[in-house]
Amino acid sequence: MSALNDTPVETLSFEAARDELVKVVAELEQGAPTLEQSLALWERGEALAARCEEWLLGAKRRLDAARAAASDEADA
Repeated sequence: MSALNDTPVETLSFEAARDELVKVVAELEQGAPTLEQSLALWERGEALAARCEEWLLGAKRRLDAARAAASDEADA
């Protein structure tokens, strides 16, 4: 069984990317049958990790903006 998914990484929600990344890591830890499969899993995992980081950075920017707006309102 392969954790590889054909869904484009760019379209995944944070939760979907995280869940698939967990599956990819588990499969890599078990050892894929071939080197080619291991490389494909690793590449997908890297893309999934980058997608998760994009989501987290976006969330941080939103929180920072909300805090700044709240601080500006409190100062007014």
